[in-house]
Amino acid sequence: MKTMKTIKRFSLITAGLLLLTGLFQIQAQELRFIMCGGEVRAADQQVIDAFKASNPGVTVNMEAVPWGTCQDKSMTLAAAGDPVSLSYMGSRTLKQLGENNLIVPVTIPEKDQANYQPGILNTVSHLGKFWGFPHAFSTKALFINCGLIEKAGMQCVAPHTWEGMYQMAKTVKDKLGIAGVGLVAKDFDNTMHQFLNYLYSNGGTVIDPATNNITLNSPQAIEALEFYGKLASVAQEGPTAFERSQVKDLFNDEKVAMYIDGPWGGGQHKKTLKTINVPIPAGPSGNNGTLLITDSIAVFKGTGHESVAMELARALSSGQAQYELDSSWGLTPIMKYEKFIDNPYYVNNSYWSVFVEPIASGGPEPLFVEYKSLQTVMNNMIQGIVLGEGSAADLVATAAEELEEFK
Repeated sequence: MKTMKTIKRFSLITAGLLLLTGLFQIQAQELRFIMCGGEVRAADQQVIDAFKASNPGVTVNMEAVPWGTCQDKSMTLAAAGDPVSLSYMGSRTLKQLGENNLIVPVTIPEKDQANYQPGILNTVSHLGKFWGFPHAFSTKALFINCGLIEKAGMQCVAPHTWEGMYQMAKTVKDKLGIAGVGLVAKDFDNTMHQFLNYLYSNGGTVIDPATNNITLNSPQAIEALEFYGKLASVAQEGPTAFERSQVKDLFNDEKVAMYIDGPWGGGQHKKTLKTINVPIPAGPSGNNGTLLITDSIAVFKGTGHESVAMELARALSSGQAQYELDSSWGLTPIMKYEKFIDNPYYVNNSYWSVFVEPIASGGPEPLFVEYKSLQTVMNNMIQGIVLGEGSAADLVATAAEELEEFK
């Protein structure tokens, strides 16, 4: 027979082994991470490597997927009961994921909330909760080819109003025979985004996030849509065939005199071009505004290791790590880095001031339960005015009515 001491020793060893097994199960976890965009940025990879080094047993299986399919993939896997641990994706998806109980809300302490630029957290907020960590941010500006403007007999200065912008574009087209402005109207997400830049520059909105009421059917929206249609008369031929990157190509080939793009645009223009970037002109009912668009890291529900995924997401979007991403990628600063970084890249920089100063008057990408339906409705409205298929008032009213179904 075993002695009592032997039994106790055996019990202690067994308990110890069970404890170690439990700890190993906690530590030995594989995080599946879908990164939209087709690549993992060096700044992000550095954080991921450091996270793995400080969490032995945790592996991170990264899958970089192009934008065209990545969001659908993340959402489809979650709906099928096989969620990834976390995904970097457009914040436009968060409302749909949250309402379908596929992601978990995240906690951003008040002291950290104060570090974000104005309006950033509105892009990830719904029903009083944050549904993702903002991780990439852009605002927009108007890029102008000064060579063409001066060739048309004008000074190359910022147009402060829509009318000033239109007259500048019209003069280029009348005198040089080329498009005064590049206009986007393709069935693509940045068509809606381009229109929202004008809507927010005229004091309009699409939906009230506090009440979930559709606010699109307004005088400000009608004015914005009318102006978009007016620009079609001085734009390149067939705007419905163009999205933003294609218009940028026309700009580089000097086939359009101006167009709207993000801060990365300057680095993608031919060095031989003489250009300026200026704020998006103000509409008759607003001020210089811009679309505040973010991509975020969402933590998916049902993996069994949500807490570990949450810590990785938090590490990626923390102050210094986030600064390294923003500054190396050329993004609009998502935080007020001057509060904790010496001489950040955008301070005292005229190029960056055009993208930073309008933040406070900008508006977020609208959050809808069915974001693809939002995009379809908005694009139909925009294409309708460009193609002359109805009045701005009728097109806006129809779009507002249709959006009721998808909020």
